[in-house]
Amino acid sequence: MYIILMIAIMAASWAVGARFKNRFNKYAATPLSSGLSGQEIAERMLREHDIQDVKVISTEGQLTDHYDPTKKTVNLSHDVFYGRSVAAAAVASHEVGHAVQHARAYAWLNFRSAMVPALSISSRFMPWVLLGGILTLNVFPQLLLLGIAMFALTTIFTFVTLPVEFDASRRALAWLNTSNVTSSQQHPMAKDALKWAAMTYVIAALSSLATLIYYVMIYMNRRD
Repeated sequence: MYIILMIAIMAASWAVGARFKNRFNKYAATPLSSGLSGQEIAERMLREHDIQDVKVISTEGQLTDHYDPTKKTVNLSHDVFYGRSVAAAAVASHEVGHAVQHARAYAWLNFRSAMVPALSISSRFMPWVLLGGILTLNVFPQLLLLGIAMFALTTIFTFVTLPVEFDASRRALAWLNTSNVTSSQQHPMAKDALKWAAMTYVIAALSSLATLIYYVMIYMNRRD
């Protein structure tokens, strides 16, 4: 059953990833009616939300866009920072959505941020603890149980990320709709792009949950 589950999740992950890339490439080639760049959109959205202590900067790579709450920077990839497409507008406003969450003390974002220190320490040792736990399962099962607890923290983090991402997209789309950055024909495109981006987080969460169940099954089927 686990193998079937993992194959299903892998297939879904491939399908969602392919769909997301297809949609993103299509909307990246669709010029924005307002003619604004990702940088200009992000800066305008920050101003209109009265956020003055966050900078918009360009970062290397593709799909590396993110908001850094520690440095208070909206980091946009080159294509989004300089791009004047529907995709650039969707991504830029989504990342500013996270900055708005931070400024408004959005509960799920605060919860996720509070998990980061423990998660960074746990992820450093978790692979070795899980490996050691499996190798010594019938001698020292408590080690695998510790590894499961550490992996459970990672799984919880992936699920906590979901409301954070969905809410950032909701804020972005609401602002795009009222700011006239996207036209009435282009707004559904931005919504579609963010929907498929969010689906990649859903698949990641389900994959993490399936892996957690796998380790739990190994622990429960040990020979006492």
